[in-house]
Amino acid sequence: MAAGGRAWRQFTGRLPPATLALVTFVLAACAESSPLPPSDGFLALGTWGADNAGVIVTPTAVHVHVGCTFGDMPGEIPIDAEGRFTIDGNYVLRAYPVQVGPSLPAQFSGRVTGRTLTLAIAVHDTVENKIVALGPVSVTFGREPEMGPCPICRVPSHRDDARRR
Repeated sequence: MAAGGRAWRQFTGRLPPATLALVTFVLAACAESSPLPPSDGFLALGTWGADNAGVIVTPTAVHVHVGCTFGDMPGEIPIDAEGRFTIDGNYVLRAYPVQVGPSLPAQFSGRVTGRTLTLAIAVHDTVENKIVALGPVSVTFGREPEMGPCPICRVPSHRDDARRR
C-alpha cells in the first residue's frame, strides 16, 4: 500500500465513527454532480448533452439534436411526478450537410432521472409516409453535446415559436 493510503488510514482511524460517517457522506456528495436547478415541475432550463445528442432548453423553446437531425418543441415542458413527459413538436430528418425536406410533425417522449434525460422521438415522415423512431438517447444536464460533424445549429428563440404557429 502506498504511503498516502497509510496516512489516510491513520488519520481516519483517529476520527469518531459519527464524524467519519459524516466526512464520507460529504465527500461522496461532493463527488456527485451538482443538482439540477429547481424545475417547479418543468424540464430544467439549460444544456443537456451526450455523444451525438443534445438538448437546449429555454423558457420559450426546446431544440433537440440526435445525430445529424434536429427538432423543436415548445418551451416549459411539464414533467409529471415520475419525471415523464410527452409533447408534440416538429423535426427535420434530413439536416446535414444542408437541410433537405420539410419540418415534420413529431412526438417527443422523455423521462428525467436525476441529471439524465432519456428521450425518444417519433417523427411522422409525411414525405415517405412512415413513422421514424429516433432514440432513445440519454443526455446529461450541464454537459456540452459532442456532435462531431453535425453541430448544434442554434439556440431556440421566440421568433422560431412565432414561425411555427
